[in-house]
Amino acid sequence: MISSGLCTVDRTSLLLMGYLPKLILGRVMRPWRLTRGFSRIGRTNALMSYTLKDTRMKDYLVLISCICFLIFLIPGRFRKYFAIGGWASIVGYLFLELPYYFSINNFMYPTIALLSLPFLYITAKYLLRDDPRVIQLSTIAAVAFLVYAPFGYIPALGDWLIAAVTDQTSAVLAAIGYPVNFTAWNMMERNGFRTEIILACTGIQSIAIMLGVAWGVRSTLRQKIAGFLLVFPTIYILNVLRNVFVITAYTEQWFPYLPGIASNGEFGYESFFWAHNVMAELGALIFLVILAYALFTVLPELGSLADGLYRLYRGEVEQIIRPKAGKADL
Repeated sequence: MISSGLCTVDRTSLLLMGYLPKLILGRVMRPWRLTRGFSRIGRTNALMSYTLKDTRMKDYLVLISCICFLIFLIPGRFRKYFAIGGWASIVGYLFLELPYYFSINNFMYPTIALLSLPFLYITAKYLLRDDPRVIQLSTIAAVAFLVYAPFGYIPALGDWLIAAVTDQTSAVLAAIGYPVNFTAWNMMERNGFRTEIILACTGIQSIAIMLGVAWGVRSTLRQKIAGFLLVFPTIYILNVLRNVFVITAYTEQWFPYLPGIASNGEFGYESFFWAHNVMAELGALIFLVILAYALFTVLPELGSLADGLYRLYRGEVEQIIRPKAGKADL
């Protein structure tokens, strides 16, 4: 158990508020795209078979989810139905992305996609009951979309952020002795390997989600400002360092190991797989849990919410597995 302010939460609750929002909400932003020479690496031949209809469907689901959550922020008797629509759209998106996950040998997110089905069922069930815990959870998602939407749907803002992160990443790479050449405004090349920075590489995804966590709970204006100052600069700086690590590991071929597991058929992809899909993901897990703990000290109400959500979902799962169990925790 970990004490924070006036509340006590366990490590599972820390994980719930630290990393699971990113796992569930974060998948609506596309991963990195990498190119080597003139052929794509990040999106393999399997992805090239995607039809235009598939891509449009995913884009529509993201937009529908965003609109639903933003409407949910408007008080009204039907707002809970828009929250359900927002969560359902995210789950639908996760399943449409399954071919992409498999193409990059990533089996964590397909697992999350499967787990999202009971999550959706439990969340919808308690939204219909106006449960304050899932109402607050949906508020967190809505605030996250509110922060992300301007950058995701206004090209000028999104491109500005991409350019800023690209320039800063390049500057850090040069400072540590790994200079890159620009082949486009957001594409860097070193040792014949090209890396294209897109919106998902800017950190706006994690920033939006963690700001949603910070601002989506009941707190004073001073606490919300403190949460912003804790979340924004910390994630932004560490995301640039993450970019530097992945690009250096990929272009220098630091981890060309276990091609049977890590290869997607493209030369050099193994280093990207281990750096981006394994090491960076584990690093994000550790960091976001630490950040969630720091937020607990600033926002004591967040700890109570995390503990309540953990008990809610655990109790529901236990009732499914063992019908007589879990009722006491709800």
